[in-house]
Amino acid sequence: MTEFEVILSVFIGLIALVHSVWALGLWIPMRDEASLVRAVVGAKGATRMPGPIPCLLVAAGLVSVMVALASGPTIVRTGVLGLAGSVLCVRGGLAWVPFWRRITPTEPFATLDKYAYGPVCLVLGAGMIAAVWI
Repeated sequence: MTEFEVILSVFIGLIALVHSVWALGLWIPMRDEASLVRAVVGAKGATRMPGPIPCLLVAAGLVSVMVALASGPTIVRTGVLGLAGSVLCVRGGLAWVPFWRRITPTEPFATLDKYAYGPVCLVLGAGMIAAVWI
């Protein structure tokens, strides 16, 4: 594993950990569920966080990316990193698309999405795609 892949894995692992904690009903880093929904979901009318299953599915997907990063070059590694990287790049790009803003207008999510979530998704997605070639 290269240093680049280790750094990428650490960030992905932290995001997986946060999603796992949310699956347990712990609303870090906010004080309550309503505040967290406004900060990380942002959808019109959303009042509750996604349930444990969606949160754990995201965490499991991220852990699978970490496993792929740690493995040697195989077609499975290429597929996992390529798919995850593509999904994250698309998600990152949505941060600046008008229809996404109409779906997720709630603050502070809308601002965080443009200046934090979108760019982070783009960087991680590009990193996963780049890791295919390392």
